[in-house]
Amino acid sequence: MSTTPAIDSCTVETSDGVKLHTKIFKPNPYQEGEEIIKNGSWVVVLVHPYSILGGCQSLLKGIASGVSRKGYKTLTFDMRGVGRSSGKPSITGFKEVEDVVAVCKWACQNLAVNKILLVGSSAGAPIAGSAVDQVEQIVGYVSIGYPFGLLASVLFGRHHKNILKSPKPKLFIMGTQDGFTTVKQLNNKLRSAAGRVETHLIEGIGHFELEGPAYDSQMVIFIAEFLSTL
Repeated sequence: MSTTPAIDSCTVETSDGVKLHTKIFKPNPYQEGEEIIKNGSWVVVLVHPYSILGGCQSLLKGIASGVSRKGYKTLTFDMRGVGRSSGKPSITGFKEVEDVVAVCKWACQNLAVNKILLVGSSAGAPIAGSAVDQVEQIVGYVSIGYPFGLLASVLFGRHHKNILKSPKPKLFIMGTQDGFTTVKQLNNKLRSAAGRVETHLIEGIGHFELEGPAYDSQMVIFIAEFLSTL
């Protein structure tokens, strides 16, 4: 029997009036009922890569579908100025933090959930990280290719402290040939991190490779394993 998730679309409005095109991936009701009931209080919110370089929610469809097949409601959305969302993108991603907060609060109010795992990909990782402590129901965070390196820090450096100081559990996934962040830079940053911190390093893989569909199934496994520990 098919376990393809049902996908609904809606619009979420931010505190400053931006309208965000959002997709909800719902576990197929014909899946094993016990798994859906067990995971029913959760939603996984995915934050896409850098808007200015073409990041959009469709890049996360594979991960969203896979996580939904594990029995979790999953949300993707286009940040401001992307696709059918209104507004304009910002260079440093600070306005987009408001987008993440709005989607998370909407999910709690409309999807009968009270626990959120926030997942950010590439530049979506620092943006998501800055939202983690702004919503009480966010109980964990996953980064896929967080750009901690020196060049990327010109744009996103002011986000770093927000996730590093958060006491909430954190998982950082990165390829060892990331290009934006070296393994040494990642480890140096995470030494100062509060709370529980885990890493998954994927040998020989670059930044954009990790974002590609070939690794979606691996990301789903990492996310589901991390969720099971929260």
